[in-house]
Amino acid sequence: MTSHPPTPDSEPPPSVANSPDPAINSLPVSENQSNSLTGESLIDLRLYDQSNFDRGRPNWLILLWWFVQAIAFPLTPHPCNSIRSGLLRLFGAKIGRGAVIRPTARFTYPWKIEIGDYSWIGDDVVLYSLERIAIGKHCVISQKSYLCTGTHDPQDPAFGLITASVIINNGVWIAADCFIGPGVEIGANALIGARSSVFKNMPASFVCTGTPCHPRYLREIKKSLD
Repeated sequence: MTSHPPTPDSEPPPSVANSPDPAINSLPVSENQSNSLTGESLIDLRLYDQSNFDRGRPNWLILLWWFVQAIAFPLTPHPCNSIRSGLLRLFGAKIGRGAVIRPTARFTYPWKIEIGDYSWIGDDVVLYSLERIAIGKHCVISQKSYLCTGTHDPQDPAFGLITASVIINNGVWIAADCFIGPGVEIGANALIGARSSVFKNMPASFVCTGTPCHPRYLREIKKSLD
């Protein structure tokens, strides 16, 4: 007697992420009609207007900086911090002595940036400097961290731009992949733990971690033997 293997059940159609309507789950998002997703938008991005925002320099200079940053920065050899510091100073940044700046670091508007003596700016760090970003002496901003001076009004239907400075005082260590939000000040010698998100001021000399970030305990620094 010949046996036949059972026919496997057909696979269910792929679902559309976050779709509340099972009737459209068999179609990819790109094929759904514009009215198939639920909820009326309370935001009208056609109203967005940042004409009152002051970038601090004329458009031609901003474009020139973005070109220099995209081409010159990545091509500079890894140890050539003085070249990168010189380029930033040429465009108005205040860079202290002995600063270490990696070639993949990004600076939106360098004329709004201050970096103190002997501070380090790691690989893939972003200084989104719509407003002032001030980093003190002997600070470490570790790789992939993002210092952000801009956000938007969540209650404004025109998605209005809000900007505020970020201040990093002397001796601070911001560990890898942290987010520092607009208006935040980090006290001197604080340590912000890896992958923390900071939305309010952090006190001096504390180890601070988490999302949202909170002070945890005092950061103890061993005394120099000198």
